[in-house]
Amino acid sequence: MAIDAIDRAMGALIGGALGDALGMPTQLLSPARIAELYGHVEGFVAPFDDHPVSKGLPAGAITDDTEQALLLGRVLVESGDRFDHARWVNALLDWERDVKARGSYDLLGPSTKRAIDAINDGVPPEEAGRAGDTNGAAMRIAPVGIMMPPEPLAALAAKVAETCRATHNTSIAIASAAAVAAAVSLGVSGGDWRAASGHAVAAARLGAVLGHWVTGGDIAARIVWAQDLVRGKVEKEAIKLIVDLVGTGVASQESVPAAFAVLEVAQGDAWRAAVISANLGGDTDTIGAIAAGMAGACSGLSRLPQDRIAGLRGIGLDAVRVLADDLVAARSSKLGSGKEAAA
Repeated sequence: MAIDAIDRAMGALIGGALGDALGMPTQLLSPARIAELYGHVEGFVAPFDDHPVSKGLPAGAITDDTEQALLLGRVLVESGDRFDHARWVNALLDWERDVKARGSYDLLGPSTKRAIDAINDGVPPEEAGRAGDTNGAAMRIAPVGIMMPPEPLAALAAKVAETCRATHNTSIAIASAAAVAAAVSLGVSGGDWRAASGHAVAAARLGAVLGHWVTGGDIAARIVWAQDLVRGKVEKEAIKLIVDLVGTGVASQESVPAAFAVLEVAQGDAWRAAVISANLGGDTDTIGAIAAGMAGACSGLSRLPQDRIAGLRGIGLDAVRVLADDLVAARSSKLGSGKEAAA
């Protein structure tokens, strides 16, 4: 059981990296521009020379989606039972400095960038995230899903909310992140992608009453609607429905339901989810990271395309395996302990 859980934990993290890297050169572009530049993206490609955020990155490079997920995972392990907000904020600040040194500050999402700037200006971390409603929390939340058992679901949602406080302390961001974390958690427990989607909807409902309320479409309802919208459709038609109706922007109420719609179209296949996401346009790397990460959790690393994994750049598999081991060990200690029930 532990070996299978680790395989699925690795599937979540590496699946997310595949979706992130495949969408890296197409992010912020329209579907028409993607087709013009790359044709139909089916493998890792380098971004064009004057890409607004990805220029200079090699084909197969991960972005902030994967980097922040791994960073959050390590802070979770080091925090123990209570999430260490100071450690997390300091880790984000260090990460921001490193990103700036690499000349890639534009890769920061709007909510995270705004919160980090506020913290740098002296705003208390617990206040900095009260306007964060975009998808940055959902894109990096997979480690919480690996560490937290799927039940009690309220404990999982509470842990998600804890990790969101500094940058995405809003009802819509927490609901979105809770949905993704719950899907990952059920996958690590052995659930398939359909069951994971149902668990995600229940978690989104719990997350929607946490944090500062902000306006926006209900995440749980939009996930159900988006999956119903594309169910049974051929892939080309489904992609058009996602682009035209669900939306692929950084808003949580677009990109997170879009990722669940992609999961439906891909029928739980992580690489197919990554490919579909990369050709959508908009926030392709984040949608891909979320969709392929959830699919990877439900299938495991052993079922992911090993040749594609070998093409990833900027990620060390040995370090990811150590993190997966640590997160699964923490998960095992929580099973039946009730430690998080009152968190």
